[in-house]
This record gives sequence, C-alpha cells and structure tokens, in this order.
Amino acid sequence: MRFNNTFKIILLSAAVVLLLTVGAVSTALSQPPDRSPDEAPEPTEAVSKPQSHQIPSVKAQLQDTLMAGCETHACVALLQSLGYDIDIFRFADNYLDCRPVTEDEVTGEKYGPDMNSAFAGTAYAGWGAYAPLMAKCMNHYLQDVKSSQKAYVIEEKLTLEQLCEQYIDHDIPVVIWATSDMKEPFEHEMWKINYVDENAKYKIGDTFVWMIYEHCLVLCGYDKDNYYFSDSIVGDISHFARDLSETRYEQLGWQAIVVK
Repeated sequence: MRFNNTFKIILLSAAVVLLLTVGAVSTALSQPPDRSPDEAPEPTEAVSKPQSHQIPSVKAQLQDTLMAGCETHACVALLQSLGYDIDIFRFADNYLDCRPVTEDEVTGEKYGPDMNSAFAGTAYAGWGAYAPLMAKCMNHYLQDVKSSQKAYVIEEKLTLEQLCEQYIDHDIPVVIWATSDMKEPFEHEMWKINYVDENAKYKIGDTFVWMIYEHCLVLCGYDKDNYYFSDSIVGDISHFARDLSETRYEQLGWQAIVVK
C-alpha cells in the first residue's frame, strides 16, 4: 500500500506539471508577437482629405488693356506665381501666336484659325485661344529663359475636384477654361478654318464655332462650397460654387494646363 500511494503521488504531480505546461504554451500562442518600433503595424485609419486649400502666390491683374487677353492674363499669372519675370504685354507681344479672323467682302463668310492652333485675333481685340496653343506659347517663353520646366496640357478629362487633389493640394496652380462670371455659354460666331498646326483639332475648311463668354482663369484653391480662381475680369481672386464651376469647365471641354 505504501508503494501504491507513492506511485499515485508521482503520477498526480506529473499531471499537474503537464497541465501547467500546456496552459503556458496556449497563453503564449494567443498573444501577438513582440515587434520592434520599426515593425509597428500601419495605422488603419484613413488620412482625411483637406477641407480647403489655397495657393497664396497666385495673384490676378485687371484685364483693362488686353480686352481679349484672359488667356494671356491667366498664363502670366501662373508663371508669375512660379517666380518667372514676365508680364502680360511682353507675353502678348512676343509669345502669343495670333492669326486674324477675316470676312469676305462679297459673301460675308468669315475665315480664321483653329483656336487650338492660334489665337483668333489678338489679345487686344479678338476671340481667344484654347489650351494646346497657350501651352505652346508658354513653352516658347520657358525655352527662351532656359527653364527646366514645361507647360503641359492635361489630356485626361479630370474634374476640378480631381485637379485640386492632384495639383492644388500640392501647390501647383492650374490654368483652366470656363466662362465669364460662370455664365451659360452658347454658340455666337463661326468661321471657316484657314490655319492649323500640329495641335489642330480641325482641318482646313472645317467650321469653327466660337462660344460666347469663353474665359480663361487660374484654379488656385477651394473650400467645401467653392472653387477659387485668379480672375482677370475682376483683377482679383474670384470664387464660384463648385457644381456651377464644374459645369462651365465641362462645357468648355475640360481644358487645363499645368507647368512642372
């Protein structure tokens, strides 16, 4: 009997040790592994988007001499915000590629350029130009001053909101086309195309339709309700409702230019 009791005690002790060992292993497996500071897990919370942002270096000059020069004003405002020593008159007189709009005395038919290829008229009295031409003119200036930067037409149909996310949030202003005071544009004049270049969207002999109130501005900020623009019509920073601005920008063909 003494031998049996001793044996039972040994067996009981072994069982207790086994249970304690299994419990310790189970607890260890249920704990997360130790991490060094460099191995800390990425935070799971998404970074919140800014509610507003404005680029303070973008200014505006009143369009009181270059009466058709909103494109010149916008491109110069963008270049000046980047530190370039250029003014509206130097740009308009030396870098803006202009072609006249003429009228046949007999038929009354008008002839002029594809506005993607040349400025219709002049910045002093004319109709305007579109993004490919203005980027080309800006690049002539940037080449002359031996800049490493270049003007690019944004070929994608990005919304103003997307432009803000990709550029304004990173302090890169954007030249865009919309309308004066965000008025509703409509077809106003037309002419047969007699001039095109490598950026042309039309062919010689096609009909070009000019939209009244076409206007060029610099997108330079936003808040939850509005977009902010360098606006030569008022010679200051204008703001317009986001939805209205998006509509007018779309109606003028999602045209935009950045310099980078």
